[in-house]
Amino acid sequence: MRITRATIKGFVNRNRENLLFRGISDFDPMTDCVEHNSVRVWAKAHRNDCAEDNRETLGVAGVWLVGGSRNCFSSISEPGITGYHCYNCCGSWDIGVEV
Repeated sequence: MRITRATIKGFVNRNRENLLFRGISDFDPMTDCVEHNSVRVWAKAHRNDCAEDNRETLGVAGVWLVGGSRNCFSSISEPGITGYHCYNCCGSWDIGVEV
């Protein structure tokens, strides 16, 4: 099965109350490049109500999707957690739920 933006959006919408987030890297405007996060732990995902349009964030803090099919998605399965990994020019992150 091919993982698409719609797959991720559906996963977030179905599991919004139980989502976990783990930031791997993000864009740092001070260095003008993507920097790896030193702390990579799963935490309860928070809503991102600041965004005018949740198309890029799906309403989840830390999530950022880019257009034009430039997101690379893969499924992840770790002990006790299942979800998805995303990598793009803005960074990389994991989103999942406890199983």
